[in-house]
Amino acid sequence: MEEMLALRWLDLADLAVVWFLMWLVLVALRAARARLALAGVGIVLVVYLVARQFGLPLTTQILQAFVAVSVIVGVVLFQEDLRRLFEQIASVGLRRGAAPGLQSDQANTLARAMVSLAEGRRGALVVLPGRGPLDRHLDGGVELDAVISEPLLLSLFDPHSPGHDGAILVEAGRVKRFAIHLPLSSDHAQLRDRGTRHAAGLGLAELSDALCLIVSEERGTISVARDGRLRKLASPGAVIKEIEEFLGAQRADGAGAGFGLLTRWKEAVGALGLAALIWVLAIPGGAIIEVDREVPVTVRGLPPGHALVGVDPPVATLRLAAPRRDLLLLDSDDVKLTVDAILARLGRRTFQLSDSLVETPPGVEVRAIEPESIKIELMATESEGSPPATR
Repeated sequence: MEEMLALRWLDLADLAVVWFLMWLVLVALRAARARLALAGVGIVLVVYLVARQFGLPLTTQILQAFVAVSVIVGVVLFQEDLRRLFEQIASVGLRRGAAPGLQSDQANTLARAMVSLAEGRRGALVVLPGRGPLDRHLDGGVELDAVISEPLLLSLFDPHSPGHDGAILVEAGRVKRFAIHLPLSSDHAQLRDRGTRHAAGLGLAELSDALCLIVSEERGTISVARDGRLRKLASPGAVIKEIEEFLGAQRADGAGAGFGLLTRWKEAVGALGLAALIWVLAIPGGAIIEVDREVPVTVRGLPPGHALVGVDPPVATLRLAAPRRDLLLLDSDDVKLTVDAILARLGRRTFQLSDSLVETPPGVEVRAIEPESIKIELMATESEGSPPATR
C-alpha cells in the first residue's frame, strides 16, 4: 500500500509538472502570431499518440516522420514564439517580477497626455513594459530617466522634436528612453490602412507582454496594442481604464504564480486537460512496474452442512506487475483471490495459493503470493441441506 501511495504522489508530481508546462505553452500560444499553425501541429501530435496507443502501425509511422520534421521546421518558423516561451519559463524560475508600474496619479497623467495628443492630432507611441524582457526588441533611443509629466510627454511628441517619430519607454513612473525604434508587424489584417506607429506598437505587442499606446495623427484616435492584438479605444475615458487594467494584471501576476494563474484560468483548465490526455496516452507505453497489494481471501464451494468459521491468514499479499498507469488506476475490487473448498469434504483444511486462483484485469500479472497456503476452519451446521456458506 505504501508503494502505491508513493507511486500516486510521484505521478501527481509528474502530472503537475506537465500541466505547468502546458499552461506556459497555452499562454504563449495566446500571444503567438502562428497560433493556428501551432494548434495544427498539436492536433497531429495528439493523433499520433492515439494511433500509437491503439496499435495502428501505418498511421504511427507516417505521423512519426511528420512530427520529427515538424519539430525541425517549427524551430525555424516559430523561433521567436519559442524564445518568448523560454523567457517566460526563465522568468518564472528566476522569480522575475513585473517592471515597476505607475502610481494612480502617474497613470492619470499619462492618460491625459494621450488624450491631449489625440485632440491635437499629434502622433505618439508609449510603451509600458510587462514581465518579459524588452531590451532585445528596442533599437536605439536616447536615455532620459525623467519623472513623467504631461508637459514632458507633450514636448517629446512635438512635431518639431527630432525624436517625435519614435516610441518612449515609461517604467516606474519615469520616462526612461525616447526616440526608440520598435519591430514592425506584418499583420496586414489588423493594420489595414494604419500607419507605421501602429505597425511598431503591434510588432512589440506580438513579441512581448508590453502595453503599447498609439495616437494616430491622421485620425486623432487612440489605439492599444497588447498580446498581439490591436484595438481602437472608443473614448478618452477608455485610456485610463486600459492602463489600470494592464497595471492590475501585472500586480496580479506578481502576487500569483508565474504569469498570473488566477487571471488566466482558461489556459490553466485547458492545460490540465492536455496534461491528463498526454498522461493517459503516454504512460501505458512505459516500463512494467511491480507493487504489493493486500487482497482478502474468499472461500467458496463449502461442503453441505458446514459453515466457514475463519481463514488463517484472512488476507494474502500479491505482488502485481503491470504498466504504471494500469496499477495506479487499479481499484480495490479489481483483484480477487478465491479458494475453492470443495476438497474440504475429504477433510482437507490447508489449501495452496497460486496465481490461477487470482482474478485480475487484463494486463495485470501476478508475480508472487505471500503466504503460499492458507488454513480454513469449518463448523458443522444443524441442517445438512442448508445452502453452502461463502465468504
